[in-house]
Amino acid sequence: MCALDGLSFVVPEGTIFGLLGPNGAGKSTTVKILTTLAHADGGSATVAGSDIDRDPAGVREAIGVISQAGGLDREATGRENLRLQGQVYGMGAAALERRVDELLAQFKLGDAGDGLVRTYSGGMQRRLDIAIGLVHEPRVLFLDEPTTGLDPEVRAEMWDEIARLASAGLTVLLTTHYLEEADRLAQNLAIVDRGRVVAAGIPEELKRELEGDAIAVELDGESSAADVPAILAGIDGVGEPQLEGRALHARAADGGRRLPALLAALEGSGVAVASVTVSRPSLDDVYLRYTGRTFSAAESDTDHDQEESR
Repeated sequence: MCALDGLSFVVPEGTIFGLLGPNGAGKSTTVKILTTLAHADGGSATVAGSDIDRDPAGVREAIGVISQAGGLDREATGRENLRLQGQVYGMGAAALERRVDELLAQFKLGDAGDGLVRTYSGGMQRRLDIAIGLVHEPRVLFLDEPTTGLDPEVRAEMWDEIARLASAGLTVLLTTHYLEEADRLAQNLAIVDRGRVVAAGIPEELKRELEGDAIAVELDGESSAADVPAILAGIDGVGEPQLEGRALHARAADGGRRLPALLAALEGSGVAVASVTVSRPSLDDVYLRYTGRTFSAAESDTDHDQEESR
């Protein structure tokens, strides 16, 4: 099985670059290769000017890495975790202690720094994870699904902190399967599906490529849905009809005005509608255009494949 299939992208220095895709799309594999934790069968890459194959030590010196699982010693204090990371990078004792104090304050962990990590909340542990990745002041920070498992309030706080890091000039490569996270944080992004980049660019520009509004129709469970795309194709101003289970997706210029004709056409063909929404284009719509399925459907497919492989 091919985890990555000709995946290629460029990250502008001093920006947040998002790798957006469902679980299983190849995001974590990409990070492992770029951080020298895995070897690719082919291709090439440079990180902070160092080739990942010819100069892996140079890559490691220039990067900080925050994995999904994290790497904290829960039986040590926050301060001890930070100190150990600095020692790994050969930092002198005095400079390291100053850096540890600075990071504990920066990530609002000053009062908890001498407490055991196992007593920290999930949000505190994630902040400490990021602080550890910054001890040696890297040029590039890899954040692999940094907010997975956090509640919405803590996630929003993490978004603010990640944005602040980029504003200070750090280059951040962020992998995520949260559409809102990518939309809010990434100045540039690549949408990954099944190991390939299917779309790349500035989020707002990608959304502007989708002319008109997005229309989503949930069909009544008793109705036959097979002919629905053909029904919509005959409506003036409505295009790109796609059926996904009982959900129908289409695009229309001035969707609110087209909605009565759309509903009338479905009703006239004996298709009952359970609900309908009209919205401006989103990254989910971008994903739908380039992959033929919604993001949620892709996540469900991945979950199903994982279950089948067990």
